[in-house]
Amino acid sequence: MLPKIFTNVPGEKSLAWGRRLGEVECRNTTFLSEDWPIFWERAEGANVWDVDGNRFLDMTSGFGVAGLGYGFTAEALRRQSDVLMHAMGDVHPARVKVELCEVLSQITYERWEGRKGKCLFGNSGFEAVEAALKTAVLATGRTGILSFEGGYHGLGYGALLGQGIGWFREPFEGQIAKVTERIHFPKESEGLETFRDELGRVDGSKIGAVLVEPIQGRGGIIVPPDGFLHELRAWCDEVGAILIFDEIYTGFWRTGKMFACDWESGGRQNDEDARLESRGPSEGNQARLESRGPVVPDLICLGKALSGGFPISVCVGRAKVMDAWPESGGEALHTSTFLGNPMGCAMALEAIRCYRSQGMEGVVQHAADQLEFGLSRLVSLNVVKEVRGIGLMMGVQMDSGERVLDLVKAMLRAGVIALPDGPKGDVLALTPPLGISGEEMEFSMELLKGLIEF
Repeated sequence: MLPKIFTNVPGEKSLAWGRRLGEVECRNTTFLSEDWPIFWERAEGANVWDVDGNRFLDMTSGFGVAGLGYGFTAEALRRQSDVLMHAMGDVHPARVKVELCEVLSQITYERWEGRKGKCLFGNSGFEAVEAALKTAVLATGRTGILSFEGGYHGLGYGALLGQGIGWFREPFEGQIAKVTERIHFPKESEGLETFRDELGRVDGSKIGAVLVEPIQGRGGIIVPPDGFLHELRAWCDEVGAILIFDEIYTGFWRTGKMFACDWESGGRQNDEDARLESRGPSEGNQARLESRGPVVPDLICLGKALSGGFPISVCVGRAKVMDAWPESGGEALHTSTFLGNPMGCAMALEAIRCYRSQGMEGVVQHAADQLEFGLSRLVSLNVVKEVRGIGLMMGVQMDSGERVLDLVKAMLRAGVIALPDGPKGDVLALTPPLGISGEEMEFSMELLKGLIEF
């Protein structure tokens, strides 16, 4: 449904809730002002209603969580909560945890290699990253980490080891081990030469884990050159490091494939690529993407859209890597109270059932084509520096962070929820639900174009 705004945005009720929140929450958590935020009351599909009764169109999927739309897995939650809301995940687990482990193995390592993968659950995305980093230490005996400038992997202390956005990490540097080397994450337009030079100067004998997003999210929606993941895979194999893909944001069809690594061919541009490009940028790019195959990580971190709304995450790995953990003797080295929560597992199973269904690729491609077409009309505008991304993960880089923030606030007043992105906040990020309607997409694109031109 299209937005329907009845009050000023934020309305009086949102402003009142903001004042109440300011009195009782850490002041660094929620930004509060006279024009921000709205307070949500309910959500369905691509729509959010605030406490003032206004209906918004969410072009963020709630930080990428509602990939299938709000409420899609709610029935699975209701069914599970009627019989079992909590279990002792690492002592006396729920049956549904086993089922989810099996399905996660099927969609990752069994699909890629024909071999089972093994799972280690968490609650938030950063916990999956920290589980992966611990696994790498156990598997290699090395504490060194290679990560990328602009990379975002969550804000727990372990995840901060890989953090590539300075302002999240710098206040806490004194408590963070100096074990990480960071190199530049290449843009698609830059090619791989500089990346190869930097990687060649890294002392691989000290690196136990390479932590990377196949496409950077919070870093500004950065798509790397084709072959990037392949070269990382080859380097890890050479030096004996564990390759970790953080697909918390990019997973579950966000980019037009089940996982973003499924796009990677691992080859440099060749004559076939040139022939495809001669067919035109859109047609050629799509044909080349369709010819790609995955680069398989040692560990993959998943969350966000995994359940469609319940706090659950997982690190899935090759069995031989995950078996670096010692067999449990009754006390797990890495666990949590809510590990493998049955409600989250049930919701994730329902979401994955849909992600695996026939026709999913067509649904995503149709919406992605509409988004790409709408954004292509912005390229000629003076304040727009670049439009980039893939699938339903797109970014519009503008001439300043101030302009993007003003644009986001103007969109909110008109009923569309969007977010700034990038280390400088100068990228407008658009990650709508996968099933967004053509009418909803067209409305958002027309609004965006009109506001930028204005």
